[in-house]
Amino acid sequence: MSDDVNNVFCTIVPPHVLDKLARADDTARAELAQRTLEHDSLQRTRRRVTALRGVAAPAGTPSDSPQRTIYDAQHKAVQPGRKVHAEGDAPSKDATVNRAHAGLGATFELYLKAYGRHSIDDAGLPLDATVHYGQGYDNAFWDGSQMVFGDGDGDVFLDFTIPVDVIGHELTHGVTQHTANLEYYGQSGALNESVSDVFGSLIKQYALGQTADQADWLIGQGLLGPGVDRGVALRSMKEPGTAYDDDVLGKDPQPATMDDYVRTSRDNGGVHINSGIPNHAFYLVASRLGGNAWERAGKIWYTTLTGGKLASDAQFADFARLTVAAARALYSDGDEVQAVLKAWSQVGVPTS
Repeated sequence: MSDDVNNVFCTIVPPHVLDKLARADDTARAELAQRTLEHDSLQRTRRRVTALRGVAAPAGTPSDSPQRTIYDAQHKAVQPGRKVHAEGDAPSKDATVNRAHAGLGATFELYLKAYGRHSIDDAGLPLDATVHYGQGYDNAFWDGSQMVFGDGDGDVFLDFTIPVDVIGHELTHGVTQHTANLEYYGQSGALNESVSDVFGSLIKQYALGQTADQADWLIGQGLLGPGVDRGVALRSMKEPGTAYDDDVLGKDPQPATMDDYVRTSRDNGGVHINSGIPNHAFYLVASRLGGNAWERAGKIWYTTLTGGKLASDAQFADFARLTVAAARALYSDGDEVQAVLKAWSQVGVPTS
């Protein structure tokens, strides 16, 4: 098993995408991707252990309002950087700062309004973010305590604050860290990634007031730059494996069902690849139930994540069984239970 299974350094762009870019004929593209890969590898090495259970609660007081602070790294690989925006400040002249501030707020709002959760740790954790990180840095990450956004290279990737679901995805790694603390390896790591995609998508849907049938179910739509001809996003929950098929990015490798489960030692056992399977299960539940996906479908997933029964090394089947139990506990034997059972059956994950 990988050394860094419990590592809290979670990026939005998967290593397999950057690997492909690092081998590009275009030397400028290749160099930027290689630099991003090297940076991310170093960061993972620095953050080996994050068993946060038992850590003292933050000094903040749970509040119904977020406490957001935005820092500017000024194109250096430093954290947090220079403080440029605090809660209550007037909008910045820097659109990136404003998008980061809004995305932190959208994430806080969904968790509070839909699930009664007070910030990432449910104890009022202040939400800090660093923007303009590095030069042409092609990623965004959660490092265990704060968000960091690269500006992208303007060619393959645009500014990482543009898609609100990217912000929601990364912050949800913090929610997982403070609850089930899913190991970042193999199926538990793919569940960790999937939970972030699920709530990232729900944060976007909530912010836009979209029902399940109105949502695009894409992760990172709006992030891909002009250098990508055939791609719409980083991932698709509705149709895993179809987000891109491009000379620059390669082909989206995500499977939708266990028939196509990918066995690999790369990317901590394929955490960004096999997450397509539980992602698709959630999409199927939400689309069957209709209405606002953050309500019934989201509540079942949130209860599963935070209910205290999900082991840190949970496999897909463990998670699936617990979603069925959560659906029964919340909704007796209604349509919700049938929707959950059918969805996992469709993606080939057993629930009994």
